[in-house]
Amino acid sequence: MLIRPATETDIPLILELIQELAIYEKEPDAAVATAEDLKRDGFGPNPYFYVLIVEAENPDQTVSETVPAGFAFYFFNYSTWRGQPGLYLEDLFVRPQFRGLGLGKALLAELARIAVAKNCGRMQWQVLDWNTPAIDFYKSLGVSILNEWLPCRLEGDKIAHLAELA
Repeated sequence: MLIRPATETDIPLILELIQELAIYEKEPDAAVATAEDLKRDGFGPNPYFYVLIVEAENPDQTVSETVPAGFAFYFFNYSTWRGQPGLYLEDLFVRPQFRGLGLGKALLAELARIAVAKNCGRMQWQVLDWNTPAIDFYKSLGVSILNEWLPCRLEGDKIAHLAELA
């Protein structure tokens, strides 16, 4: 297994993994990010996000070959209460044929290493309430599933409408 930071040449792969995740989460039409979006926002002088790619030997092949097996898409935020940065995991995805091999755990461990190096006070992410395998996996790592905090979202035209009130 190899975990490495994504480069601009990985943009087609990142888009492929995002689409595979959207299909898994039963929202294939919701993933509308383009190569231009990822290039502009993740690979310029001030990136909004970072991506780790995990590669592993393909268990479906008889020939030993390392292939992309999944990714972690993350960025940094800041906790006013802790007075420290935090690492927010936007997406974690391991392709089905690679699940159960420890790749998700390895990606989370690498993210934790990055969080420690950046003096992050917490790591956070969301999990769909129906995704029992992921919930059980996270709990096995000591992750707290928060029930008292509800996610809030404002999208598209609604953001523009609120901005008009400024």
